[in-house]
Amino acid sequence: MIIGSGKIHLHANWVHSLKEKRMIVKSIIAKVKNKFNVSVAEVEDQDLHQSIVIGVVCVSNTTKQADSIIQNVMNYIEGNTEALVLNVETEII
Repeated sequence: MIIGSGKIHLHANWVHSLKEKRMIVKSIIAKVKNKFNVSVAEVEDQDLHQSIVIGVVCVSNTTKQADSIIQNVMNYIEGNTEALVLNVETEII
């Protein structure tokens, strides 16, 4: 069993409230869950209204497939949000 994980740090400077941020995060999470068969959640900075940190995890039988899934999810998030991508971390266990 191979576990692939990724964490993407985003900065949304136009967000002025936690309510706005929550709408953006829920939208990203719903889109990722519908398109990919992965677990996804906001994992850090829940109380900071301009900082978004989303974690993604998948389980696979090969390292190559797990890495491919995580990279596709990260590329999808980067391409479908107006937020600035600050950092992307991936790990295959």
